[in-house]
Amino acid sequence: MRRRTVLAGIALSFAAGSRAAFAQAPAKLPLVGILGVDPGPLLDAFRQGLQKFGYVEGQTIVLTERSAPGHPERLAALAEEMVSLKPNVIVVPNSADALVAKQASTAIPIVVATMADPERLKLIESDARPGGNVTGILVNLDGLPGKQLEVAVEIMSGATKIGFLFNVANPGIAFLRPELEAAASRLKVTLVRADVRSPGDLDAAFRALAAEHVDIVLVGQDAMLRANVNLIASLAATARVPFVGGQREYVEAGGIVSYGISLRENYQRAAYYVDRILKGAKPSELPAELPTKVEMVINRKAAGALGITIPPALLLRADDVIE
Repeated sequence: MRRRTVLAGIALSFAAGSRAAFAQAPAKLPLVGILGVDPGPLLDAFRQGLQKFGYVEGQTIVLTERSAPGHPERLAALAEEMVSLKPNVIVVPNSADALVAKQASTAIPIVVATMADPERLKLIESDARPGGNVTGILVNLDGLPGKQLEVAVEIMSGATKIGFLFNVANPGIAFLRPELEAAASRLKVTLVRADVRSPGDLDAAFRALAAEHVDIVLVGQDAMLRANVNLIASLAATARVPFVGGQREYVEAGGIVSYGISLRENYQRAAYYVDRILKGAKPSELPAELPTKVEMVINRKAAGALGITIPPALLLRADDVIE
């Protein structure tokens, strides 16, 4: 009798311990995957966005990153690896990365921080109703490439040849070419295109543009080009050719002006989509948004080093001036 009592006590004690252990087991945290050739430089902005929605990394949310800077050919394998982790959401920097992610999974929600030409690329059905597993923030504002060319021409009064550095390997920016060509025709300047596919092509591209005696170079909107902004600045300085770009990163590296969307704002806004999806929203029903901020940044110091005087009217329009 005593033996049965002891055994019963042990069993009750074990059951109680099991219940206690079960009660104390931490709930599974949502997993957010970050996938891209080179998403690194702007991840801090995405993390800041998550913090605004109350997420604390490691406590209320887990982030895992897969990237291959300089090696886009590795992204497909990394996407398959990411999908195998079964994240709640995958965040990608741009449309090119989104195409690879969507090929790996049409079920896991995908949020794109800078989504270019998504309908033509069949990433979404429409801005208002994406319809699939992809949504995010748009990057191609109507007329923006033409405005960037206008700024380049305004800086270089009397310019007749404008160089255009273009990554032909990025299907998400094909819309840039016709828009810039139309703007060049309207402004009565010649657009000299230098096509590249990888960082290894940049040196030859700048030598070709210098040989064409372009007055200024417009760096096309592209993640690979932006990731190599310091190399671009060095090559431009060697060729003694001023360059302009779409984001402030180009100006901070030595470009004379940037005019375009704020990538930091887009990455922060991506956190809104992640929050909505984690709370049950479907990406198919989350409309793609336009960027909330367009800014102009001028590097007066870089311009002065090349003997270029920034027009006063342009300085007045600038959101920020680096002296």
